[in-house]
Amino acid sequence: MAVECTISLRVRYVECDPMGYLHHSAYFPYFEMGRTELLRASGMTYRDLETQGVFFVVVKLAASFKRPARYDDPLDLTTRIVRQTHVRIDHTYSLVHAETKLLLCAAESTIACVGRDGRVQEIPETLRPPAT
Repeated sequence: MAVECTISLRVRYVECDPMGYLHHSAYFPYFEMGRTELLRASGMTYRDLETQGVFFVVVKLAASFKRPARYDDPLDLTTRIVRQTHVRIDHTYSLVHAETKLLLCAAESTIACVGRDGRVQEIPETLRPPAT
């Protein structure tokens, strides 16, 4: 399974507040996009997992906003897996301005694996890191 993935984004007008800054609530869908693309880089999609009855729910999400992003800014989001157990995955996120390379936001999340019934279940073997 891939442990890091970087995607490029551009701040859309609809995501901004009246001052032209990226609204704080818009960062969280970016993090979801990062996790989705990290999974895709591993050869799997959320759709594939959901078909198998495997779901991931956000248990914890925290962000530290360093600098504002503005309308039309090009951004790079790096998502990393920093810890994984048999039922959860911890990610970190670094959102930087693609041109200046300045850090705009640092975040972390924990997601848990659940079944269709919402009960915690083990992460499928195909998504587990190799044994060391």
